[in-house]
Amino acid sequence: MRIPVESSHLSNGLHVVLSEDHTAPIVAVNLWYHVGSANERLERTGFAHLFEHMLFQGSASVEANEHFELVQRAGGTLNGSTWLDRTNYYETLPSHQLALALWLEADRMARLLPAMTQQKLDTQRDVVKNERRWSVDNQPYGTWWERLPALTFPPDHPFHHSLIGSMEHLSDASLEDVAEFFRTYYTPDNAVLTIAGDFDRTETLRLVSEYFGPIPRGGARPPLRDMTVPPVFGDTRREVVPDAIALPRLFVACRTPVFGTDGYYAASLASAVLGLRTGSRLEQSLVRRQQVASQASAFTYDLAKGSDLLVIDATAHPGVSPEQLEAAVLAELDLIHRDGVSEAEVQRARALIETSVVTSLQSAAERADQLSRFATYFGDASLVNQQVDRYRAIDAAAVSRLARERLGPDNRALLLYVPDEQAADAADAAHAEAVS
Repeated sequence: MRIPVESSHLSNGLHVVLSEDHTAPIVAVNLWYHVGSANERLERTGFAHLFEHMLFQGSASVEANEHFELVQRAGGTLNGSTWLDRTNYYETLPSHQLALALWLEADRMARLLPAMTQQKLDTQRDVVKNERRWSVDNQPYGTWWERLPALTFPPDHPFHHSLIGSMEHLSDASLEDVAEFFRTYYTPDNAVLTIAGDFDRTETLRLVSEYFGPIPRGGARPPLRDMTVPPVFGDTRREVVPDAIALPRLFVACRTPVFGTDGYYAASLASAVLGLRTGSRLEQSLVRRQQVASQASAFTYDLAKGSDLLVIDATAHPGVSPEQLEAAVLAELDLIHRDGVSEAEVQRARALIETSVVTSLQSAAERADQLSRFATYFGDASLVNQQVDRYRAIDAAAVSRLARERLGPDNRALLLYVPDEQAADAADAAHAEAVS
């Protein structure tokens, strides 16, 4: 499946990507800003995620939360998300409402700062703090997604610190801090605007030029701190976290080649062999035969800078100790590291991934997101059409070589959650107090 891709740039640097598909009368608008938690100052973490919230708090022309109301009233859906190295905002609407989405995105890019107030900052800062409390601090296993990067990247690395930020840093953030972050990163020359679905090309380009063209490009942006890390850790790292949980859970991370390289596709296939769906090794061995795990999967982070991570995630079956779970997971890693994979396993993994890629591109929203992704990371949205061929070029020998080089004991970071009775009692007490 090859999708149509047309790319251009406005004079202010905005990268515009179009992909027409008149199958259904819907259109997706997707805007990626090339900024994430990696761009934050170490004493001001959490700004990228805070801005995901702030951008829905209105502009000089739109009231707070009116962005949501206008899109939903027009029959559309919308949201935003933040990651280590990008932030994106997206709308999917009936085709005839395209102008609304484009105007809203251009309006907040151009006119957010005049409407930014201390009250809005205080309100959204409290929202983010509560989100941290519920999704991280008081959620079983909730700290894994900030502990694992901290374990796998050095303290001064841009990927080391928490995506959501610290409570202290969020409290210290001033209105000027936030405004400066916006002026630095939320500019047309640091963004990709993708439109996918049912639209008229000529009219769409006219609207994009009218709404986004007058926005001035930004100034110089500070460079990212050094992203370079060795290809392997050099040893096995291990952190044990007592938590208010019923079942042990183990994460094992290995450094792997960055997204977009040949090594990435080999690592992606290796993760699929290990832990993608019910036919995978981890599911068949740990969940079904040995019954030491209630769930087991593997995935890659898909990081395009520095180093990627291949991660195994396994939760113990009731009655299984942390030591038993760890031993069983590492035995599977030892096996693939020593003996590699078969061509049949790679064919199965490749088929599952190809199906997922092709299916996702049939959705206007997902297509727009993937086009923005390749345009942001590599400057070429049309690379989305090469993904199936990139996977097909990787054979069992290449996956086995990746496993031999990157999945051994010299390149493993273990994050093990173990039940802690005192923590569980404290969590139960806090919950009882909250609902009383």
